[in-house]
Amino acid sequence: MTTHTADCADPGPERAYPTDEDLLARVLMPYKEHCTYLRTAVITPHPEQASARCEFAIPESCYIDDTGHLNSVEVNICYNQMMYYLVAKSVKEGLLAGFRNWTLDDFWRHQLPDILIARFASNFRRPVNPRSFFGEMTFLSVTRRAPGGGKPFLLVETSYRYWDADGGRCDGEATLAFVNVP
Repeated sequence: MTTHTADCADPGPERAYPTDEDLLARVLMPYKEHCTYLRTAVITPHPEQASARCEFAIPESCYIDDTGHLNSVEVNICYNQMMYYLVAKSVKEGLLAGFRNWTLDDFWRHQLPDILIARFASNFRRPVNPRSFFGEMTFLSVTRRAPGGGKPFLLVETSYRYWDADGGRCDGEATLAFVNVP
């Protein structure tokens, strides 16, 4: 099944939060200008979960000659941008229990040093056109842990997928660890 642009803007019957341009610009500030691939993001809360449906464009790879398809480095960069925006919007709107005691100042302080990818897996099904494509990620669970009474952290299980108008597709799962949490 091919998913079109209209599908990206219609996340379903749940309450959706359209792209917050100011928040998106702030989330992408740590990236070099030529590495800001996330264009829009619609956030949809679900019971105990939240998801982001996004539009991306990679006019030119930041590190390699044109491969003609989305590659693993770009998948990871896009995942990070999508994830950072989903966390920031969840904090701003109080969407996920695991982040309800966070402020946006907490997020900005923790964005780069304290959000770690513990596991990242990708499945490339059909080549995705990097010039114009879509992505979706879901926070499947957010669990606060403090093993052995140690410093607490958040363990976040996620899934993601990318697709384009020509049937390209890629999907995967990632586990995040949020350390030094408030």
